[in-house]
Amino acid sequence: MDFAEWEPVYHQIVEEMGYSILDDEASARLLRQLTMNKTLIDPDELRPLMRGRVNIIGAAAGPRDVEALEGTAICAGSAASAFIEASTIPDILVTDLDGKIEDQKECCKMGSVAVIHAHGDNHDLVQSQIDGFEGPMIITTQSRPDLVLVNFGGFTDGDRAVCMARHLGARDIHLIGFDFRYPVIKEGENKDVKVKKLRWAERIIFSMNPIHVSLTSY
Repeated sequence: MDFAEWEPVYHQIVEEMGYSILDDEASARLLRQLTMNKTLIDPDELRPLMRGRVNIIGAAAGPRDVEALEGTAICAGSAASAFIEASTIPDILVTDLDGKIEDQKECCKMGSVAVIHAHGDNHDLVQSQIDGFEGPMIITTQSRPDLVLVNFGGFTDGDRAVCMARHLGARDIHLIGFDFRYPVIKEGENKDVKVKKLRWAERIIFSMNPIHVSLTSY
């Protein structure tokens, strides 16, 4: 998704959720600064992974769901724990640095490509957690991109992973462990805000992507 396509949606989200574009931009600048000595890769390097079946794994997935996946595995944030429990790793980890962060770091240490996202609400996590990530990574923003920060579109880890896969050429996308009705609520997370986020995620995945995306029911 190009920024011109994403920007009006982004402004709708900011208005509805009461977020600050300036805060988003400040967090993105911090992420760019703190990753200057990291191994940042061109997103196009991931295109070969998008040629066949692409599985995007959400927070409701468990170890059995990821043990024997066929095709590419893209993990949305806290779903990294399912991979660690199954003694395997995803090809790509898309995260805004919440959830069980040590499992996410372990996946990247073992070879997963990290796609790390900055927004206004995770400025402190960017500051405190980015040093623990090793290996190749891509850094993303939900505000205006530049030559380093990428914007594939998307609002939550899951729908951002779908937007990324679509942008890089995926045409056979399967969602596993996504529950839009009964979401996994992390400690300290506001349930009402989570529900609003997932409404946007569902809309972005199924209404804004011009390809078929299949969902495994939970």
